[in-house]
Amino acid sequence: MLKPKMTPTRELVSLDGTWRFDLDSRLGQRPWEAPLDTSLEAAVPASYNDLFVDEEIRNHVGWAYYQRMVQVPRGWGAERIYLRFDAATHAAKVYVDDVFVGEHVGGYTPFAIDVTDHVDAGQPFRLTVAVSGDLTNETIPPGKIEVGMTGRQSQTYFHDFYNYAGLARSVWLCTTPHDRIEDVVVTTDYEGADGAVTYRADVAGSGSGAVRVSLADADGAVVAEATGASGVLSVTDVTLWKPGSAYLYDLTVELLDGDAVIDSYTLPVGVRTVEVRGTQFLINGERFYFTGFGKHEDTPVRGKGHDDAYMVHDFHLMDWIGANSFRTSHYPYAEEVLEFADRHGIVVIDETAAVGLNMGVVGGMSGTPPFPTFSEQYANDITQAAHAQHIRELITRDRNHPSVVMWCLANEPASNEDGAREYFEPLVTLARELDPTRPMAYALVMFATFENDQCIDLFDVVCMNRYYGWYVASGDLATAEMYLAGDIKGWIERTGKPIMMTEYGADTMEGLHSVHTQVWTEEYQRDYLEMNHRVFDRFPEFVGEQIWNFADFATTNAIHRVGGNKKGVFTRDRRPKSVAFDLRKRWTGLAGRKPGTDASGQG
Repeated sequence: MLKPKMTPTRELVSLDGTWRFDLDSRLGQRPWEAPLDTSLEAAVPASYNDLFVDEEIRNHVGWAYYQRMVQVPRGWGAERIYLRFDAATHAAKVYVDDVFVGEHVGGYTPFAIDVTDHVDAGQPFRLTVAVSGDLTNETIPPGKIEVGMTGRQSQTYFHDFYNYAGLARSVWLCTTPHDRIEDVVVTTDYEGADGAVTYRADVAGSGSGAVRVSLADADGAVVAEATGASGVLSVTDVTLWKPGSAYLYDLTVELLDGDAVIDSYTLPVGVRTVEVRGTQFLINGERFYFTGFGKHEDTPVRGKGHDDAYMVHDFHLMDWIGANSFRTSHYPYAEEVLEFADRHGIVVIDETAAVGLNMGVVGGMSGTPPFPTFSEQYANDITQAAHAQHIRELITRDRNHPSVVMWCLANEPASNEDGAREYFEPLVTLARELDPTRPMAYALVMFATFENDQCIDLFDVVCMNRYYGWYVASGDLATAEMYLAGDIKGWIERTGKPIMMTEYGADTMEGLHSVHTQVWTEEYQRDYLEMNHRVFDRFPEFVGEQIWNFADFATTNAIHRVGGNKKGVFTRDRRPKSVAFDLRKRWTGLAGRKPGTDASGQG
């Protein structure tokens, strides 16, 4: 699905702003058939949970309704008109005036609904969107809804971040021509000084227009041209997209009727390659060492609402600290984030919303599940089908971004349990069919060891989430160091694959200090990370370190979280903790390569 943008043949109108808002429990039957009977207004984009001083809204289970009037521009009479939602968490139903026009399930990927037959150019219409944040064992991410002693429903979920809901990303009214470019798929390669951009343009509509493509460099000069819906563009003296040194070409695809341009769309393209070779992770044939974070789309008041100001500030904090990468834990981020990464040379591990596929977590640190994760009771065939759809939508949305170098298909699944391989093998096959050019991974939970994991051979990189010194051997860093070194060594010996840490961290209260070894202090966070880095640097097979987390973030109301997860290197409002200055010294010295190697990645 092409992201809406203004082109010579396309227009769009932002529907962001404040919308009428209320809960299904406060509205009558079929509330979309009239103006919502409410005085509340909700901001879009934003999660709705923290906008109001109202516990019922914050913890709502069920549907919430957004509504606004929309004016269709009068010049759109000959165009295809559609609504485009960048995301609606976790499910949405859409109504134009009194008519149901479409729905979508999945909270972090976009969807579009053709409303050409339901609206008129120059006329207004009433737009109502029902959004549900409910999670069950058949959704991704999973959860369950229970009815308590008071008779009220409550949502339980098996991931450690707050289940924000609503229209957290932008909403658009857009046009395309009826005969149009529906999608563009790009892959890149190079040999010596010559680059290759392989493209495929999918067209839709009743006509059968010809396709013309051109590639322009950063100065606007056309460097390659071709005709046809698929082909290869050759680029002489190509400038590669590199980590920390982004270079983008513009690929313009035009649909023609004779000499007339029916539709036009321009896509930024970065020429680069990604490869796993033995125990090395290579970008453009050079060894790459990940430094950075697991992150969250999480800010005060907005929840998971996308905010350009926070995005820009976060990227500059990552640049200041020397981070070259991040993982979109634990869901696809807004497309604006990936576009920014494309433009600034930041490397991204792109993750689906499959977090919580692990009943062992419910069993606590024993790792003993109350019932099997991969069973009719929990992750069943319907869950797997939902997971497959998430993979399709993620890869289809993000496969053209040069910043995305690896797909992460799940966070901390029960890959040590029976049934895990049967669950994941068809999903890996699907992902490789959708994109054969990028490595695949999943983030390993601590219960999944090099001795009992059942899936790692299906994937390309071993991504470990490990908390020795925090959840295991808490406060005992000497023991934790032995555990960690043995764990990494075991994975190396079993797999012969690149190894990286996608999560390691310690909860830290800003301003809490002690001369003794004491968890939660800023000194302990510094000592904890120093111990991990000391171990990482022993192994040439180790290809990266991403700390959990970039910033403190909101979680459930559970008693083990006081004001959220405090593992951030920055506070939730982006103030650095003491360890940030240690990391800056380490990471700016690494410059994207493994300690002890030269600029080419060689020892």
